[in-house]
Formats: sequence, C-alpha cells, structure tokens
Amino acid sequence: MDIGDLRIALFSGNYNMTVDGANKALNRLVEYLLRKGAQVRVYSPTIDNPGFEPTGDLVSVPSMVIPNRPEYRIPLHFSRRVRRDIEDFNPNILHISSPDRVSRQAAAWARNRNIPVLASVHTRFETYFRYYNLSFVEPLMVAWIRKLYRKCDGLIAPSESFAQVLRDQRMNYDVGIWTRGVEHDVFSPERRDTSWRQDLKIADTSPAIAFLGRLVMEKGLDVFADSIDQLKRRNIAHDVLVIGEGPAGDWFRSRIPGAKFVGFQAGKDLAKAIASSDILFNPSVTETFGNVTLEAMACGLPVVAARATGSASIVKDGVTGFLVEPGSITEFADKLQSYCTDESLRELHGKAALAESKKYEWDAINQVVADTYIRLINQRKSGAGPATAAAIR
Repeated sequence: MDIGDLRIALFSGNYNMTVDGANKALNRLVEYLLRKGAQVRVYSPTIDNPGFEPTGDLVSVPSMVIPNRPEYRIPLHFSRRVRRDIEDFNPNILHISSPDRVSRQAAAWARNRNIPVLASVHTRFETYFRYYNLSFVEPLMVAWIRKLYRKCDGLIAPSESFAQVLRDQRMNYDVGIWTRGVEHDVFSPERRDTSWRQDLKIADTSPAIAFLGRLVMEKGLDVFADSIDQLKRRNIAHDVLVIGEGPAGDWFRSRIPGAKFVGFQAGKDLAKAIASSDILFNPSVTETFGNVTLEAMACGLPVVAARATGSASIVKDGVTGFLVEPGSITEFADKLQSYCTDESLRELHGKAALAESKKYEWDAINQVVADTYIRLINQRKSGAGPATAAAIR
C-alpha cells in the first residue's frame, strides 16, 4: 500500500471556523495528502463566515453554538446524512482530531467495520477548566477522553513532551509524533519593518515583547499581564505588542494599558508583526506544540515560554530562549528583563532560534502521518487491533 491508496475520513470539531494552529495544521495535512494522490473527506461543523476557506471536500455536521463563544460550535450527532456520505466515500482509515460526540460516534462506526482509527491530539482540553474556577472537573475530563483514546488504534501528538503526558495519562499504548512545520518563505527576520514599528510609536531602542495568539484566558493572559507589571515596577524599558483578538480582548487591554494591540494578522502581515518585535512571551500551558513559538523563532526572536507541553519540545533553554515553571511570575519577569537589558544576548538567542526553526519542514512532517495511516491499515489487515486497556496500564 502507498499514499495513493489511502481513503481518509477526517473528523474535526473545528476545521476552518477559526484560524489557529490546529486548524492550519489539519488543512496543510489535507493539502499534502491530496497532492500525493490520497482521497480525503472532511467532516466538521461549519459557519457562514469561516476564518478561511477549507482545503478539500468539507461535509457539514450538525452542531450548535457554544454559549458566550459564538466563534465555536459543538458537534451534536452523527446524522443519517453524514452516515450515508461516509458510507458512500468508503474510507479505509478514520482520523479524528477532537474527542467530541460526533468523533466518538464515527469511531464506533469505524470499529464496527474493522476500519482503523487514528486520533490526533491538538489541545490539552482538560487544562482549560483551571482558568474558569472548575479545576475539580479536570480528572473527570481526563477519564472521559481516555475512554475514547484507548479504543483508537493509535494517537499522534505534536511534540514528544505532550506524547509523554498522554503516555503518563495511560491514554493509549501507540503514541507517535506529528510535529509542526513553518513556512520559511513567509516567516523570516527579513520581514522586520522599522517604519511599521515607528507608526506604532515603538522606538528602535525599546525592546518589543510580543504576545501572539487568541485572546482567551486559557492562553495565560493573567500570567502575561502580571509579569509585565513586574517589569514596569522595576523600571525596565520595553513595549508590549499584542497580535491577535478574542473574547478576553477588553480585559487584556485594561490589564496592560499602553500596549500596542494590532488585532488579528495572517500571512506576510503576521510575519511582519512578529519580525518587528524583539521577544516572544508565551506563558500558556495549554499548547500541545506551540505554532506561535516556532513562527517567532523562524523570525529570529528569542522566546520566553512556560516549561510545559509544546514549548518544552521546541525551545532550548538558555540557547534559543528561556523556559520557566508555569505561573512563576518573578522568574518570567527575570528572563524578560535579561533580554530587555542585554541586546547581545537577545541577538545571540534569536540567531540560534532561527537556526533551530530550519529543522521543521512541512512535507516531511506530513509524510509521517501518511506513513502512520498505512501502518495502522496494515496492522488491521494482519488481525491486530487497538491495544487493550490492560496493556496500557
């Protein structure tokens, strides 16, 4: 079997409704598979005005709006219409990218037909509850997700650090790595634009600390703001540049007055905004890879990030940036201060970050997923199925 023999049914909870790292990775994967001759059918909730045009054939699944988060929808059920469509498509592997109800029903449908199921894990959903005073729900969420993942033939995670978390949580016996790439022709230090900085009233001598991502509390906005407060109290010269938008935008603006908010950016405009900064500060612990971290490194920026899944696999502490224990406000401020006050260190780590980013090329990375599909299909043909729960313990 080769890649041209693949017929992949991909279920996503959010394939193109919003622009985020997971969605971009899935669309890029589908583009690669189609280019190599595979057949792909995507099933996901849809909206009238998505964040971007989907890659490949997209079938809308029944869904409802998430209260207070209208940019997202919850998949509701594996309808007869969707069932007929997938039966007509006749996949030889099912790929699920979210542990939602429809993906669970689709996985059950596949198991009943001896079709292997691969789950890609993009987000640490269980950690989100920490940001909404619901930490007690986290163990229940882990158990709920585990029930699905143990029935899959395999999992793929964006980083080795996150793969180890999944192993420690006993999610599955077969956990591989599907890392992420970066468009080096787009994200480059050459995108730096001093006039753009000047228009924002950021002086050449003032180091710009960038936040990049959706403005939601689970991205660590509180830790970011508290760390910036410490820099201000220490009278450390700096500017703050916020790239992104989201429902917590008004709260974030009130917490870091004087910051430059440039809203959502994409493509070359995003690359310009990143490259025109000097430091990326990523305090999030919910990332499974950290696309924003890699994009910043490709633009020649050193990174200060939480020592958590995702960034811990990309950032080399003391070489391409600094890793800090999650929530350690004083240490975050210390590392930011080091870069703000030592231009030579900032440049040294930025050059090392750029060199490290060159290792991440999309086609080679996506071929790993195609190889995993083929391996799981061949395993099923040989009579092997998912590892039992006993084997995972």
